[in-house]
Amino acid sequence: MNSDNTRMRAVVIPEFGEAEVLRVERMPVPEPGPGQVAIDVAHAGANFAEVLYRRGVVDVPLPFVPGIEVSGHVRAVGAGVTGLAVGQPVAALTIVDSGGYAEVVVTSAALVAPLDGLDLGLDVAAALPSNSTTAFLVLERVARLAPGERVLVHAAAGGVGSQLGQVARLLGAGRVVGTVGGEAKIETARGFGYDEVILRDRLAEAGEFDVVVDMVGGPARAASLERLAPMGRLVVMGNASGAEDVGLPANHLWFTNRTVSGFNLAAFSAAFPAEAGRALRRAVRSAADGTLRVAVETLPLELAAEAHRRIESGRTTGKLVLDIAAA
Repeated sequence: MNSDNTRMRAVVIPEFGEAEVLRVERMPVPEPGPGQVAIDVAHAGANFAEVLYRRGVVDVPLPFVPGIEVSGHVRAVGAGVTGLAVGQPVAALTIVDSGGYAEVVVTSAALVAPLDGLDLGLDVAAALPSNSTTAFLVLERVARLAPGERVLVHAAAGGVGSQLGQVARLLGAGRVVGTVGGEAKIETARGFGYDEVILRDRLAEAGEFDVVVDMVGGPARAASLERLAPMGRLVVMGNASGAEDVGLPANHLWFTNRTVSGFNLAAFSAAFPAEAGRALRRAVRSAADGTLRVAVETLPLELAAEAHRRIESGRTTGKLVLDIAAA
């Protein structure tokens, strides 16, 4: 940030549209309220969620600063905040109110994970709050994964897919299979804890699973339901394909003893901030001790639009992170 401590640089969505609408502008520096923390942002994760904000799929007020996860240092703490101090390195979920594509962001103290004493770079730390936290919550809280169960994950080479395979392994899953949309991503996905990686259009040959996690939607969602074993659980957590919503027949679930659940990290973090924070801190510890691997590619803040284009095209593997401090 420059010498004017009341203004900061931020990527702004001034109007809904394609990636080109993103602008770097100067904005007022936010101040923390009670129970909140202000963070000087070092890095911000780039996610499909921010693409949805930019497209207008999610109803947000304009102009809007996207950014659902960051790393950096505590700038200020609000009234009632304990356990966090100015200057402390942290990773944080900023998903409830967004704002992470900026030099300063404010979020609930419950959604902040200290990084003191951990062997974890701030670039990697910024890639954990959304995807890695989601992986633990989806598999434990929503799917209630039991040791030895079979897990299928769509988009296995992507940001959250790269974490779901590894977390399934950490939680004692038996067979863990990932799907990808093209041959070029198979080898990348294999490095993220999967026993097998298959093309999504070969799903009918994959066998049965106790848990399927689908962030793709469209034909993959309907086909996933048929891959569920008796008492199997399908967790719906995205629609990256942009396809029309898929109707799931309730009577079919009744007769086949199957379950469909939804998970949205923003809504969960707003309703259960303490639980989301615990999952975040667990993800941070797992990455720091090497049991959870995150592949990170860093882009400068000014290339936020390029990050969005790459996410939309499906060309990304692992996680894109914006370097805010370098700006």
